[in-house]
Amino acid sequence: MNSREKIIQLQDLPDWREKVRASGKKLVVTNGCFDLLHVGHVSYLEAARNLGDLLLVGLNSDSSVRSLKGEGRPVNTEVDRAIVLAALECVSAVTIFSDTRAVRFLELARPDIYVKGGDYTIETLDKNEREIVEKYNGKIIILPVVPGKSTTALLNKMMQQAKL
Repeated sequence: MNSREKIIQLQDLPDWREKVRASGKKLVVTNGCFDLLHVGHVSYLEAARNLGDLLLVGLNSDSSVRSLKGEGRPVNTEVDRAIVLAALECVSAVTIFSDTRAVRFLELARPDIYVKGGDYTIETLDKNEREIVEKYNGKIIILPVVPGKSTTALLNKMMQQAKL
């Protein structure tokens, strides 16, 4: 399969989800910026995928990453980020969404399991995202982060090395 075939347009997500539901497979969903893919991302995505049958990644668009992370981000375009994610064996599908919060994406995806990284807790998770997942009887799981592995840490390291 070509990785580009694993990229699902937001408007096509309900039909894709219905096919997954009809197949009886358990859908795990996560979301994020995934700007510079690193070992922390890969470990997280593999662990998320192992919680179910399929892993759908909601990817923040370029404009939403800028809103969340500031000017200069993302480093990679949304299309490039989506293709890299889709190329991972553990990722079943990728959908780009333009909102800063994943509420609309989650409404369309209706995950059986919604996974977030350990920088979140159930209490700090966006209330509307949590309510959508719970509305469709989904389970929320927080996975631990890989210490010291983040895009921000990677960018800081690159800036320090560039100064040498």
